[in-house]
Amino acid sequence: MIVARDLSKTYGKGDAATRALREVNLEIEQGEMAAIMGPSGCGKTTLLQLLAGIERMSEGEVWLDRIPLHTLDDRSLSSLRLQKMGFIFQSYHLIPVLTAAENTAIPLIAGGMPAKDARRRALAALKEVGLGGMEDRYPGEMSGGQNQRVAIARAIAAEPAVLWADEPTGALDTDTSGQIIGLLEMLNRHRGTTVVIVTHDPKIAERCSRIIRMQNGRILHDGRNVS
Repeated sequence: MIVARDLSKTYGKGDAATRALREVNLEIEQGEMAAIMGPSGCGKTTLLQLLAGIERMSEGEVWLDRIPLHTLDDRSLSSLRLQKMGFIFQSYHLIPVLTAAENTAIPLIAGGMPAKDARRRALAALKEVGLGGMEDRYPGEMSGGQNQRVAIARAIAAEPAVLWADEPTGALDTDTSGQIIGLLEMLNRHRGTTVVIVTHDPKIAERCSRIIRMQNGRILHDGRNVS
C-alpha cells in the first residue's frame, strides 16, 4: 500500500545542511499497524511527513495505492490527503470556538461534502470513539483524552485508507494512553485501516504488529512484533 524508495531529506544547504533522512526503503502493507521508534532527532517524524506528502523529499520516491506522491503538485497532494488519509498528532489541533461535531466535520466539508451529511458522518465517528452525546461540547469543556478522541473522530470520519499518528499519546496519562491505543487497535482490526504510529513509548509499540526502529536518519531494524 505504501512504498518508499531511496527516500532522503536534507534541510538547509552547504555547511549548514542537515540530513534528516538517508536513503530509506520501506513497504507497509494494507491493514498493518506499524510503530516507528527511535531517539529524538532520528528522523521518525520526517519519515511520516514524507510518506504522507506533508513534506517534499530531497531524493527518492513515495507511492500510496500505486499513486506516485513524488510527482504530484501541492493541490493534488492536498486532495489525496483529504480522500485517503487521516492525521492524529500529540497536540490535538482542535479549533477552540468549534464544537466536537464541528471540528470532526471540517475535513469532510473541505472535501466537498454538504454540511448536513458532514454532521451526520461526524456524529457517527464521535459515537464510534466513545463520545456519543458530547458532540456539542467545546474543546475547553473536555479532558485531554476526550479531545484526542475528537481528533481521532476527525481523522476517521472520511473513512481513510491510512491513519498517520505522531506521538498520539504523548500528552496523556498512562491510563488514557492505553484507551487511545486500544481505540486505534479497534479501528485497525474492525475497519482494516492501516495505522502508522510514531512513538517513544515501548508499551505503545508492543501493541503494534510491526516495529520499525530508526537511528541517524536510517532504518536500523524492521520486524514483526511477536511479543
